[in-house]
Amino acid sequence: MDAARCVIPVLKSPKDYQAYRISANDSNRLAIVFDPKTANISLSFCVEIFDVGGQTPPNRHQMAVEMFFVLKGEGQATCDGKTVPIRPGDSILVPPTGIHKLENTGSGRLYTLCIMVPNEDFVELIRSGIPVELDEEDLKVLGRSDSLVTL
Repeated sequence: MDAARCVIPVLKSPKDYQAYRISANDSNRLAIVFDPKTANISLSFCVEIFDVGGQTPPNRHQMAVEMFFVLKGEGQATCDGKTVPIRPGDSILVPPTGIHKLENTGSGRLYTLCIMVPNEDFVELIRSGIPVELDEEDLKVLGRSDSLVTL
């Protein structure tokens, strides 16, 4: 291994994430994990948290591919009029120009990882919103301490 080429990775934990609601009436929050500045590449990587009954507005991206991975909760994903149920472990890939939305149809919060490449000003849109705090439930899910079993 060439020591001159070794790069120290960027490490963040849930307490480092800044969360936002894009607008005051939104029923979902986005916690930014990595952005173009920290990744040195045009991408956005967030955790999207949907309150019970929460959803994104239908939206589309001109060039970006958007990917979701369900961490916890239940919901449905719709793209170009096709709707599928989603649950933990499911992955969704939304192609550029696909009109899509995610909805929380479960009895608790829905948590998804959301990755968009290229960023297409998504992080800037999130940061133009209203800063909010991650609460204890959010930090438990993101730290995976909600799944730990004590013996």
